[in-house]
Amino acid sequence: MSVAPESAGRGVPCLRCKGICTGFQPHSWRKLCQVCRCCPEDHDLYSDAEDDRKIGLLLTDSKNSNLTARVKGGEGGRIYKRNRMIITNPIVSRKDPTFDTITYEWAPPGLTQKLAILYMELIPKEMQPVAGTEGAYHRRRQLLRQLPVYDLDPAQCLGLSEGEVGAMEEFVKLYKQDALGVGEVALPGEAGTSKDEGKQPQKNGKKTPQETSSAPNGTATDCNQKSEYELALPVVDEKLVIFHFSDFQLSGQGPSSFCKQKPSSNRELACLKTIESPHVESICKHCERCKQVAPLASPAVFAERGGYARLWHPTCFVCCRCNEALVDLIYFWKDESLMCGRHYCETMRPRCAGCDEIIFSEDYQQMEGLVWHRNHFSCVECEQPLMGKSFILDQAKLLCTTCSKSNKRA
Repeated sequence: MSVAPESAGRGVPCLRCKGICTGFQPHSWRKLCQVCRCCPEDHDLYSDAEDDRKIGLLLTDSKNSNLTARVKGGEGGRIYKRNRMIITNPIVSRKDPTFDTITYEWAPPGLTQKLAILYMELIPKEMQPVAGTEGAYHRRRQLLRQLPVYDLDPAQCLGLSEGEVGAMEEFVKLYKQDALGVGEVALPGEAGTSKDEGKQPQKNGKKTPQETSSAPNGTATDCNQKSEYELALPVVDEKLVIFHFSDFQLSGQGPSSFCKQKPSSNRELACLKTIESPHVESICKHCERCKQVAPLASPAVFAERGGYARLWHPTCFVCCRCNEALVDLIYFWKDESLMCGRHYCETMRPRCAGCDEIIFSEDYQQMEGLVWHRNHFSCVECEQPLMGKSFILDQAKLLCTTCSKSNKRA
């Protein structure tokens, strides 16, 4: 039988109660503080190192194990190679120059700094994980909420039997194999290119569309090499000039409206006016969630398990159940939809409303859409077991009749 380890962070003040709580006092099996009744994520119990170990364990033996690294002396354990981004801006003054440094606790891996900054600018400021800000705290909360360690590691669960441990290990193995993924940030049309590295060229010698149009985004290509993204547009001298489609961005006047972004040669006239093309709708990409056009010069998020034909705006890469942004772009794919780890697990197995852990036995109590381990079917106030007794279910809170009456009088 597994035994859950002693809770970390004992005595850590509650960030929600702002000084009212005297410090985190873990309940013996509920995931809350006995002093203020707030959840563990409100107490910021875990360090960056502990979070990185948890995500490393999650991604190990998955399609995204490349985002982990082996821990030296860690007996085969792996840790999350979390990508941080540090931006240093010089501050010019009369005296010696100083520098303003901004540290992002997480940034999408594999990007140039320019593209990573552009991605961050598309995220609401209060959610940007800048060190020491509300955004960094929000990320830590989401790590605990969306990816609870007890959905991953049997050793972190309460009193599992040997059979339940085996069932959980198989459950974790299957979701790593069939559902777990990490979103990839790229410009539309450029996602998945790293997946193709190392592939043998076609035997017939024909170039792929990516090889045909390999110029960097926003640069002109040879007009004799037409790709599927090129448009022939009339200009003021009544000649036809071929423009690469990625040179255009949304003008804000409708899904088929585009304007010139950055002319890169004299042939690309800066005075080109907003254009309307009947072919735009069939060429441009649309966000899977909001169905709006994804500008070709703006980073989007892709989910390999959903196929690279799909993309999402950065703010639309959310769980389909809770509509919360997927922390560090970690997703679970089911029924053609994105989910956070918490809600994916709940679609596969019941979750106890008392201890918040997934239930791997068939012996549980169910009431009004909620589920409890039988030994956790008790009053949230006095802890009195309620199997076979009268009780009140008040907004998912299980109360004995005595505590229910006391709450009403208060």
